[in-house]
Amino acid sequence: MSAESTPKRCGTDWARLGAMKDKDIVFDADSPRTRPGDWEGAKVTVGGREVGRVGTRGPQRAPTKVQLSLRLSREVVEYFRATGDGWQSRMDEALREYVAKQRAA
Repeated sequence: MSAESTPKRCGTDWARLGAMKDKDIVFDADSPRTRPGDWEGAKVTVGGREVGRVGTRGPQRAPTKVQLSLRLSREVVEYFRATGDGWQSRMDEALREYVAKQRAA
């Protein structure tokens, strides 16, 4: 949407909406609960231009990582996995720190 096509004021109570929990949402015939299949193939557009699709990851703008197969000790993998989502990025950061220290030595 462009700024010109968006009304300056709308009737939406954004504060109330932001405070809502999932359990507060009322589903009825006019606003039924959606299923994952309902979104299959959906396109995300901004200003009429497609910027993505639901369920797919877009290409990296500037690929910075290399995909490879690597064997690591069980202890190392278990440690990083136990840190939760983003564990591979944290492992990458630990290795980058190691490389920086080695280069500086």
